Amino acid sequence: MATVNIYLTFNGNCEEAFKFYQSVFGGEFPYIGRFKDMPAGEGPKLKPGEENRIMHVSLPISKETILMGCDTGGEWASGYSQGNNFSISIAADNKEEAEKLFKGLSAGGKVTMPLSKTFWSESFGMLTDKFGISWMISFN
Repeated sequence: MATVNIYLTFNGNCEEAFKFYQSVFGGEFPYIGRFKDMPAGEGPKLKPGEENRIMHVSLPISKETILMGCDTGGEWASGYSQGNNFSISIAADNKEEAEKLFKGLSAGGKVTMPLSKTFWSESFGMLTDKFGISWMISFN
């Protein structure tokens, strides 16, 4: 069965926000990655000074819940809008489930990143459903 978590997007202040959330919820960050850590050609074209922005961070809140986030940057920053800066993240149990969920949720919507292998995931994709909700689907 898939797990569902919230993924927050920031415009340069993700690290500050997650340190605040950590002070409220406690816990440790199992991973903090920056755009400069991405393999060449894998990410957006960044403006100078954006390479230290957060590519991905996660903060476990409970056994079932993880708060995740990143900064936007470069060509990805144009669509940023505070207040609508979140996605629902689904971690599927297997590739078939990821494909089924991606196909179902994208019906009538818009695929923003096709479901495919990435350097961090066996299968990852992003979409906006027909109701305007942003989703991230992954299988690791």
